[in-house]
Amino acid sequence: MHLVPISDPNDPELRDYRDLTDVVRRRLAEPAGGLYLAESVKVIERALAAGHRPRSALVLEKWLDELAPLLDPYDIAVYVGESALLESITGFVMHRGALASMHRPELPSVESLLAGARRVVVLEDIVDHTNVGAIFRCCAALSVDAVLVTPRCADPLYRRSVRVSMGTVFQVPWTKIAEWPGAGLELLNSLGFRVAAFGLRHDAIRLDEYAAPERLALVFGTEGDGLAPSTMEAADDVVVIPMAGGVDSLNVASAAGIAIWATRAGNPRPMLARDE
Repeated sequence: MHLVPISDPNDPELRDYRDLTDVVRRRLAEPAGGLYLAESVKVIERALAAGHRPRSALVLEKWLDELAPLLDPYDIAVYVGESALLESITGFVMHRGALASMHRPELPSVESLLAGARRVVVLEDIVDHTNVGAIFRCCAALSVDAVLVTPRCADPLYRRSVRVSMGTVFQVPWTKIAEWPGAGLELLNSLGFRVAAFGLRHDAIRLDEYAAPERLALVFGTEGDGLAPSTMEAADDVVVIPMAGGVDSLNVASAAGIAIWATRAGNPRPMLARDE
């Protein structure tokens, strides 16, 4: 790596790190530029361990000793400065000390991603990056084999998604499913998956009574409105998490964690509480 003390915050070479709080701009600029941002030493370490390649890094001087062993093997510029200077570039205080601009990996096809998979999660139009990151963390912790995201879903590699997931977006294989539900749902069926849509419908199966098949795709919908009616209509099953206390639903990340655990591979039958 090559250490570059920052003398001019308007240097064009720092464009990957500029105005990071402008979500709309970053949503367009990062995928188009073939990059994403990894924030914190831990997340950068996980990105590198997953085989992702860095483009450059932006580091608070006091964090350099901790980050240097990770980046030293790479022929990249590591821009170094004090907190106020870096804040003027990024738009926020870098409490986690380091950012790395990473080359965005090429996404696999759905067919290649799902070869041999048993548990798959589909994220339909979930717009909050925090929820996307939290669901990826659940998927990593609960041994989901792959995640599919629909075209309008928030980017799993957006900085906030990556940070909330604690870098598990690099651990769980994922790709985009282009036509959804339509041809995308039909493709899942053709690959041997039964599709369970989690939503509120009068004929939905209670989760604690749902016998999960060996190959299952669990579908979770956008915040607020939930799954599209067309998705629930096309799915093999509609499943609901039983609620109490006058609550009709949970945050989508919480619901996903519960549903994934209850239908995990190796537990393909109703939960014990219903068997007694």
